[in-house]
Amino acid sequence: MLRRRRSSGGAIAILVATVMLSACGASARSEREVRIGVIAPLSGSLTSVGLGIRNGVNLAVRQANQQHRVKGWRIVPAPEDDTASPDVGANAATRLSDDKTVMAVVGTLNSTVADKVAPILNRQKVVMISPANTDPTLTLGTDPKNKIRPHDYYFRVAATDLVQGPFAANFAYGSAGKRNVAVISDQTTYGQVLAVGFKAQFEKLGGTVPALETVESQDQDFSAVLSRVKRFSPDMIYFGGDYPAASLLTGQADQQGIKVPLMGGYGILDPTYIDRAKEGAEGDFATSVGAATEQLPAARSFIDAYQAAGFADPYEAYGGYAYDAANVIIAALAKVLPGEGRITDELRPKLRQAVQDGTVDGVTGTVAFDRYGDTITRSLTVYTVGKDASGTLAWKPEETKPFQ
Repeated sequence: MLRRRRSSGGAIAILVATVMLSACGASARSEREVRIGVIAPLSGSLTSVGLGIRNGVNLAVRQANQQHRVKGWRIVPAPEDDTASPDVGANAATRLSDDKTVMAVVGTLNSTVADKVAPILNRQKVVMISPANTDPTLTLGTDPKNKIRPHDYYFRVAATDLVQGPFAANFAYGSAGKRNVAVISDQTTYGQVLAVGFKAQFEKLGGTVPALETVESQDQDFSAVLSRVKRFSPDMIYFGGDYPAASLLTGQADQQGIKVPLMGGYGILDPTYIDRAKEGAEGDFATSVGAATEQLPAARSFIDAYQAAGFADPYEAYGGYAYDAANVIIAALAKVLPGEGRITDELRPKLRQAVQDGTVDGVTGTVAFDRYGDTITRSLTVYTVGKDASGTLAWKPEETKPFQ
């Protein structure tokens, strides 16, 4: 009898403990999980920009969870490193889209990576919002006379190269007073579209483009192309490409006696450009979408929160845009997920429609999309490399204007 009583008491104690643990587990699971993927270069030559994108998304997710913005659900970021490689990005897109808890993705940085990523996510009906892609074909198709949206689930908060190239030409011809510009591009879609857009608008304004050259994005020695360019005595070089090549190009141009400013798109707007080019970068120009984050009244809270979060890396050119892209997704999730017991196939199309119809007051301005998935915001900023108060070279906003 005594043994049976002890055995019974132990069983009761185990039963009570089990019930309590089950209750605690149920409480912990009261918020279901939904994931927002991130596809960006988290290693390689464009790491600094990619980490700014990842951190912008992480900050938005952290704030949303603290504020319980998606009732009954906890958001989990799911970052993937694309190394700025289309094939690596495609593999990342496949992994994310196969995960039923991934409802949307922020990314990519590079348009060439998006060419591979967007179709994969679109087939799986996963919303993709890029903070930085600028290739117009991603939203308008390949025939400019017959615009057809190729990926219904693809959106972007960046203005396209159809805007950036001509905007840069307007500045070069008007504000900077340049009349003879050599144009060089790398072999990427991004670089080529920028270069073609700049050349067409610059010549339309009355300027001359005596040379249209191409290089490889991984080139280290630009002496041959610069020798050809030097013959035309340009008063500016316009480069379509990213900062690894551009920083070498501008430095080597100075060494060859071509002491004129280099201008490019958002791909060169990075502190690493200055670190590599050093004094050769002074006076160079870059364009980027929207106004400078630091100059936007609504961005002050983002900057303060980013600093308070203790991220090891700066938000760079696209941290604010990634933050806005994530908040567009979060606002849409808040419309479609509350009351749902699990993520079903029917929810992904509902999320896509909520993103298409939504408007968010972001740190970069009003975020909303036209019928092609392009941002309705068409303001851009020209930055120049100059010395700050401490005498250190840095990118500084020069001129912000809407593009008509």
